[in-house]
Amino acid sequence: MKLLLAYQPPYDWPALLGFLSVRAIVGLETVVDGVYSRSIGLNGACGMFSIQPGTSDALELTLDFPDPGAVPAIVASVRRMFDLDADLSTIHRHLAVDPLLARLIAEHPGLRVPGAWDGLELAIRAVLGQQITVAAAIKLAGKLVAQYGTPLHSRLPGLTHVFPEVSVLAGADLAALGMPKSRGRTLSGVAQALLDDPRLFEPGREGGVARLLALHGIGDWTAQYIALRQLREMDGFPNGDVGLINALAALEGGPVTARQLLARAESWRPYRGYAAQVLWTSLSRAD
Repeated sequence: MKLLLAYQPPYDWPALLGFLSVRAIVGLETVVDGVYSRSIGLNGACGMFSIQPGTSDALELTLDFPDPGAVPAIVASVRRMFDLDADLSTIHRHLAVDPLLARLIAEHPGLRVPGAWDGLELAIRAVLGQQITVAAAIKLAGKLVAQYGTPLHSRLPGLTHVFPEVSVLAGADLAALGMPKSRGRTLSGVAQALLDDPRLFEPGREGGVARLLALHGIGDWTAQYIALRQLREMDGFPNGDVGLINALAALEGGPVTARQLLARAESWRPYRGYAAQVLWTSLSRAD
C-alpha cells in the first residue's frame, strides 16, 4: 500500500533523515538512498514501512502490514514520528525573536523534531544513551533487538527483527547485554511501568514528565527527551544536554553554562523543543 502524507512546507528531509540514520538500530531500521525503512509491531501483528519524499509537499509511505484495520493507527504514528503536523510558520515566527535562532532558521528552514515509532523503544534508547556515546548506545540497542526481538521475514534487506515485546523486556536480565546492573534494572523497570500503565507514553496526556520522573533511573534529561520525541511536548527541553550547551557556546563564541542555557531558553517557550532541534542541527553542520 502506498500513501501520500501531506505537510505544510518547508520540510528539511535531509536533516531528519540524517538524525535517524545516525541512530538506526541494526536489524530494526535501514537508511538507503534517501529512504528510511523499519519494522513495526502493532496489536500482535508485524510488518514494515518505508518512507521518502513524495510529490506536492508530501512524504510517500509504502506500508506492508497484514492487518488493514491497523492502517489509520499506523499513519497517525508515522505522522507523529516525522512531525508532519507542525505549524512551523507560527513556531519559527516566535523563535525568530531571538536573533541567534532567527539566523539559524533562515539558513535551514523546515527543521522538524524527529519523533518515535513507539514510546517504549524511545525510552529504552534514551536510557541506553545515558553517559555513553550515541554510537555505543545504538550498538547496545542492536544487541537487545537481536536477542529479545521478534524475528521478521522481510522483503527488505537489513530488517530482521521487530522491537521486543514489553512483557519480554520486563522479565529479562538486560544487564547481561553489557551494561551496569542499575541501568539494566531501569530498562526492565520502564517496561514494567508500561505494563502497569499502558498509557504511560501516550502523547498529549497530562502529567507525562512527572510520571516519567517517578520511575527508577529516569532523571530530568531523560524525561524531557522522551517528552519531546514521544509525548510530543513542544516545550520539552533536555536542559544540561552537552550538545545544546556546545552548540550555543560555538554560536556565541564563548563558554556557556547549563544555567545560562536554561535562562536563554525562557524566551523560547512554548517551543523550546524546536529551538533545541535548531541548535542540535547547527552543531552537526558546524563542519
